Amino acid sequence: MERTIVGIDVGTTKVCTLVGEAVDNELKIVGVGVAPSRGIKKGVVVNVVEAASAIKASIEKAERSSGYEIARAFVSVTGGHVSAINSRGVVGVNRGDKGITSDDVGRALDAARAIAIPQDREVLHVIPRGYSVDGQDGVKEPVGMIGFRLEVEAHIVTGQASSIHNLMKCVESCNVGVDGLVLDPIASGEAVLTNTEKEMGVVLADIGGGTTDIAIFIEGSVWHTTVLPVGGNHLTNDVAVGMRVPFEAAEQLKVEHGHARHEMIDPTEVVQVKAFGDGGVTRVQRRDLAEIIEARTEEIYQLIMQEIKRSGYDGLLPAGVVLAGGTSQLRGLRELGRQVLSLPVRIGTPQNLLGLTDAIDSPAYATSVGLLLWGRDQAGAQPLPTRKDKKGGDWGDRFGGFIKTLLPDRNS
Repeated sequence: MERTIVGIDVGTTKVCTLVGEAVDNELKIVGVGVAPSRGIKKGVVVNVVEAASAIKASIEKAERSSGYEIARAFVSVTGGHVSAINSRGVVGVNRGDKGITSDDVGRALDAARAIAIPQDREVLHVIPRGYSVDGQDGVKEPVGMIGFRLEVEAHIVTGQASSIHNLMKCVESCNVGVDGLVLDPIASGEAVLTNTEKEMGVVLADIGGGTTDIAIFIEGSVWHTTVLPVGGNHLTNDVAVGMRVPFEAAEQLKVEHGHARHEMIDPTEVVQVKAFGDGGVTRVQRRDLAEIIEARTEEIYQLIMQEIKRSGYDGLLPAGVVLAGGTSQLRGLRELGRQVLSLPVRIGTPQNLLGLTDAIDSPAYATSVGLLLWGRDQAGAQPLPTRKDKKGGDWGDRFGGFIKTLLPDRNS
């Protein structure tokens, strides 16, 4: 059966809408819509009208590209308002020879979720890290097992309610319902990490325009997430200030001539860039440019290392760090990462896709592709309706149904 999924990645620098068709385990990209982001700062909506306009432009491009009329989508979420905590839930089980059911798993997850959360925050994810049945640890799928006590360790991600609702308001103002909100690095991990990396222990670092989003995967599941308030735009701003050029010219310098290791650049090499004022140009040393970029990228890596140590999982990450996001395309970034982190570092790009793959063959599209994979694997996407068939419903009802699809049928 062919199913269709839509993902909308709302970032600081761009909004990307992808339409995918899923058949069995294959995913075909049939629609792509990218628009410059407006009204978004460090991953958070700061101007609803501008943000909604950017999202609408992206959706309309994806509709023209795919031929579908988009009615609902999975949407990415990030920002400094996001936080996470690990929790444990325990429930008694008395099923006789029938074994543990998905209902028991749901009750255990509900118990893990029953923690004190401020009224101004909402739960985005309750992700099981692992289960224990009658004290036996290391259980990944407890359904069907015989036991009397079921425990779950869960990673709970929350976000500020106002930020979540503003994001949803922007999407829904485009006549598109939100099927689920997915944290950026969790989505990116779906697109660029291998199962082996997730099992062994790996860090996904998605370096976007306004934030660096981190997820640590161990034993196949998410064990730690955070959002660092620094990204590619900070590099661009450093270049603009250091080289005394407009922000747009600094961005062009970074993309076309930037490098994260100054010692790799010929000290005599000079590049031209548009200057302030009457539209003239100025000449800058490319090595000076690289020194500015290297200082900020080294700081980002140091923040990543601090977060790894804070998580308590340093020493448990033999697969190292996988980079995603547009900034990860910066020359020399991988080599600098290996030097600063003393870990393996690679650049992650979406793999094993069909269709319009040339348009998204870049780490900049990791999150948007991951949204499609999340929708396919976690929620069981449905045939895409037209807008006139779209049914509403509050976020709690939709999210409740979304969570239920993560669990096996209790009657199976």
